[in-house]
Amino acid sequence: MSSSLMLRRLVVSAFLVASFVWIGSVIAAEMTPAPLNPAAINIQLPKDIKWKESESGSATYVVAGDPSKPGFYAVLTKWHAGHSSRPHFHQNDRYIQVLSGTWWVGTGAKYDPDHTTPVPTGSFVKHFGKQIHYDGAKEGDTVLLIMGDGPAASTPAETK
Repeated sequence: MSSSLMLRRLVVSAFLVASFVWIGSVIAAEMTPAPLNPAAINIQLPKDIKWKESESGSATYVVAGDPSKPGFYAVLTKWHAGHSSRPHFHQNDRYIQVLSGTWWVGTGAKYDPDHTTPVPTGSFVKHFGKQIHYDGAKEGDTVLLIMGDGPAASTPAETK
């Protein structure tokens, strides 16, 4: 191979590499997010959520409002695998979006976890106020977004 041909190939190769680097830097510059005004928006990444663990086998994180007080609230609830609530009810309607995992729900005052209904990721559920239910996770963790009007206290309602 002649030195002229080798030099030509080397120049073409260098040009191609430089072009790809330049194109990559242009794309990266276009993809770099602009800084956001914290007075306009607050983004919380999953790694920044501070879950509050409970003795019942679940964890919660209050997204908005205060579920112990009157008014709108939104709470993330994570049911850990193998844990569930006992039959109970809430005074007000609650709206639940299953964000991940499978949520298992049952109704009535008799606790019967073997006859619960699976509710898959993406489902939306309305719990009617003053109606008895129980719920939880079986095989893996389940994350729910629960919204409603507070207070959101649970009233035990199990028949032994």
